Amino acid sequence: MTKVFTIASGKGGTGKTMTTANLGTALALLGKRTIILDADIGMANLGLVLGLEKSKITLHEVLAGKADIQQAIYELPTGLRVVPSGISLQGFQNADPDRLQFVMSKLVTGADYVLIDAPAGISKDGVIPLAIADEVLLVVNPELSSLADAVKIKVLTEMVGGAVGGVVLNRASAEKTMLTSQKIGQIMGAEVLEVIPEDASVRRAAAFKTPVVVMYPDSPAAKGFKKLAAKIAGTKAVPMETADGKSESFIDRLARSIFGGV
Repeated sequence: MTKVFTIASGKGGTGKTMTTANLGTALALLGKRTIILDADIGMANLGLVLGLEKSKITLHEVLAGKADIQQAIYELPTGLRVVPSGISLQGFQNADPDRLQFVMSKLVTGADYVLIDAPAGISKDGVIPLAIADEVLLVVNPELSSLADAVKIKVLTEMVGGAVGGVVLNRASAEKTMLTSQKIGQIMGAEVLEVIPEDASVRRAAAFKTPVVVMYPDSPAAKGFKKLAAKIAGTKAVPMETADGKSESFIDRLARSIFGGV
């Protein structure tokens, strides 16, 4: 059964897209059939960090009704499959965000994991990914402003019927970490699944448009992402339940988001 995760954050700059790219790559390297999708159709970055910025067919074209989702899936040497969004303003203007739900319903076929890189902050386009995922993973930095904004995303996720599966504490260092992992978990009301340390290797790998788990697999950040992937791959999915106690599938949640106004 496909497990769908939405990677979200309360503000930009937390490393959400890098987390999506590296977690997805690490899962693919574990032999898991993994697809990552850039749902931030206005400020897309996932294709940029993976060297797919020149792709002719992206999520923009799919949302504009000019292409099928299968044409916008690109497979990398690691086995990771990527659906990038375009980076042009014209493509963004032509894209219809309301088609996103139908696009997502086609991605679950033939995949073990689908990771959705959600827009940062609170927006109309960002609500659907929060509602339909099996779990939302919140990427935060060890700073009060990052945590405060992430709490809002957690509340919004719960309001639309989604579930927060845990927190990824990113870019943590002894100098910058003002709050302990345990304290952050208490503030967020969710488990801190992994702490990804501040690591210059991430920036160096990004300059080559390569995930750090591939370019510097023994670096501290790479080890953190690989531990996170192993934890996710070894965790049984906890089905969400409807009011009558029956488990609700991804397709059920997708239908609810489409026809029930989220």
